[in-house]
Amino acid sequence: MNKPKVTVVGAGFVGATTAQRLVEKDIANVVLIDIVEGLPQGKALDMMESAPVEGFSCTIKGTNDYADTKDSDVIVITAGLARKPGMTRDDLLLKNAEIVGGVVTQVAPHSPKAIIVIVSNPLDVMTFLAWKKSGFPSARVFGMAGELDSARCAYFVAEALGCKPSDVEAMVLGGHGDEMVPVEQHTKVKGKPITELLPKDKIEAINQRTRNGGAEIVAFLKTGSAFYAPSSSVVRMVRSILEDRKEVIPSCVYLTGQYGIKDVYCGVPAKLGRNGVEAVVELSITDAQKEALKISAEHVRENCSKLSL
Repeated sequence: MNKPKVTVVGAGFVGATTAQRLVEKDIANVVLIDIVEGLPQGKALDMMESAPVEGFSCTIKGTNDYADTKDSDVIVITAGLARKPGMTRDDLLLKNAEIVGGVVTQVAPHSPKAIIVIVSNPLDVMTFLAWKKSGFPSARVFGMAGELDSARCAYFVAEALGCKPSDVEAMVLGGHGDEMVPVEQHTKVKGKPITELLPKDKIEAINQRTRNGGAEIVAFLKTGSAFYAPSSSVVRMVRSILEDRKEVIPSCVYLTGQYGIKDVYCGVPAKLGRNGVEAVVELSITDAQKEALKISAEHVRENCSKLSL
């Protein structure tokens, strides 16, 4: 049986771990590409040498040549500078725009029917940039952020309640930054909203820790940023796409009026399948949450305008 093909751009921690998860779960054959000669080749060989132990049948090829990415089903872009202590996602804007823009113009022509999933920060702006640079329909260009933010929130809820993390289903909307909007009434433990399980002050503390989730890890690591949870989150999205699961996953997608927002990328629940974003799910949220979501979207729009696209 032929496996689908996924290109992962960037062989750093996020990219390499994404590639590892994809092959170990036997989701797809992977092309791992990076500008550094030998880096993707070495990591790919190391992963393939684990196949007899791990028992996966998918393959991974390391390369520096975009021709090897031809006819990919999904392209995951992780390339870019990682955050350093004290650096915001927005500080990365212009430098990573140059990197991501260059990647998209090289990878898209080789796979004109592919779906592009952006992981590079600042996530929402880089997703908009990739859409513009690729010329692809917006349904085939979206970003991984909401799933990561929701996963972090779910873990913090599980920690507070002493339950299994897998029992928690969290929902975080908005941009991947300080203006993200945790939606506590849609964050549930075995179907029960956390508003019935935790006091208001504890929920707000969890929400704030979620907003600061990436920075908390950066502060610990000092010379790097998160990669285990980001790779898990993007792999869940890729699996839903390739296996046409149509799972509803918080994603950075292009809005055309949903939630009262249009013509900008923003994090909302989206049904992901073989055609990319197959539907945007509109949740019932409070007026305050709607306003916070609009503020988050406007911040993304403001940063997109700095790119002069």
